[in-house]
Amino acid sequence: MPSIHACLFDLDGVIVDTARYHYIAWREVANALGFDLTPAQNELLKGISRMESLDIILAIGGVELTDEEKVKLATGKNIRYLELCSEMTPADTLPGVRHFIDELKEKGVRIALGSASKNARVILQSIDMLSYFDSIVDGNRVTKGKPDPEVFQLGAADLEIAPENCVVFEDAVAGVQSAKAAGMYAVGVGEKSVLAEADTVIPGFENYTFAGLNNSLS
Repeated sequence: MPSIHACLFDLDGVIVDTARYHYIAWREVANALGFDLTPAQNELLKGISRMESLDIILAIGGVELTDEEKVKLATGKNIRYLELCSEMTPADTLPGVRHFIDELKEKGVRIALGSASKNARVILQSIDMLSYFDSIVDGNRVTKGKPDPEVFQLGAADLEIAPENCVVFEDAVAGVQSAKAAGMYAVGVGEKSVLAEADTVIPGFENYTFAGLNNSLS
């Protein structure tokens, strides 16, 4: 693989763990509609857009709604989610990730965010990491959700870095597929059994270094 010029990061489950906040908010939506949302069912919502997530939840509950009702529910969910996220601090950053990005920047590697979240800037502000990113591609900029490669293609274009010189860090299957479709090296963050399509998988960023990343590429 050519040398690493840019690293692109997903947000939820990679830099911060807001999954629990999503689950609380979506479960409240399901409960209001008369059914429950289990942790296993919640896994289906990872890495996809808000409206796609709502469609999956409605299918689980066998509920049909008008487009207007869907927008109202999704908006309410997001308000609740942001209430929960507003309590986040820099301490909520996942272990090791801030130190790893610091090291990347010292090496001259460009940094981008590639997330389906429309709230990415708000969350990055809460954890005091907004200034870490040279480019932020979020749900407000993309028209196609993961596994479409658009989110990472936009990030690479912003940074003016060729895809083959980009590494993507993702915790979701759809995100890994998006990275691969963009022609980038995909590092899965989580379980190997789940992220088997990634080029390499790490459990997290604790004790993870730029040298370790380079070793996995050789």
